[in-house]
Amino acid sequence: QVQLEESGGGLVQAGDSLRLSCAASGRSISGYHMGWYRQAPGKEREPVATITPSDKEVYYQDSVKGRFTISRDNAKNTVHLQMNSLKPEDTAIYYCKASYWTYNYWGQGTQVTVSS
Repeated sequence: QVQLEESGGGLVQAGDSLRLSCAASGRSISGYHMGWYRQAPGKEREPVATITPSDKEVYYQDSVKGRFTISRDNAKNTVHLQMNSLKPEDTAIYYCKASYWTYNYWGQGTQVTVSS
């Protein structure tokens, strides 16, 4: 069992930056695929960025490429999402996800609101 807790969300203005953190507990996430997802009001949850256990492969949604960076620190059992040049359309609840085979774990989410 893996427990995930997100932090770092908040209310910012367009163009600002935020750094989201996901702290894992219960077991090491070194072998897990980790990802950040988001869900805006009235929309389905969507993947924002994912990273493989070895850090060799990362995925970014087209709308965040060049602005967001996902990283992981297996020694600290954490995953981060650096978000730069934020836009109002980035407003959503951001969730951390850990995946291993058929096991998927989600955090409770952190709200990010970007005002224009």
